Amino acid sequence: MITLHDLEEAIAECQGERNPNANTCIKLAAFFTIRNEMFPDYAQSAPEATQASTRGAEVMPIINTRSGYSGDREPSEPSEQAETTIDYNSGTEFSEAIDGLHADEVWPIIDELMSVIQATNIRLYNGVMRKIEQL
Repeated sequence: MITLHDLEEAIAECQGERNPNANTCIKLAAFFTIRNEMFPDYAQSAPEATQASTRGAEVMPIINTRSGYSGDREPSEPSEQAETTIDYNSGTEFSEAIDGLHADEVWPIIDELMSVIQATNIRLYNGVMRKIEQL
């Protein structure tokens, strides 16, 4: 069975990589996901411990996949803004999945996706951002 110590070593190794590539990011994401699922209490206090274990090396940003993900959010207080329902269906699986949902529930997921794209495929991220800025 994999231990917390094994996961922390693997995370530190990925974060200490001098020339990280897409495979490094994929492994790092998998290690964080496994750690956060197997040790949810530790994952909330882990950034300081993980950062300390790689002191002196240039490291990638520490990712806490528990925070910010809409499935893990606490119910928020009603906002002053009117709730906006998404009315969009282009026939894709994604558009069908979001059609009729509240936008404030979908945006955190899209924001997290954009953060992952930024870390793993900067060219794709920049292309999406250019399209948005041109709107």
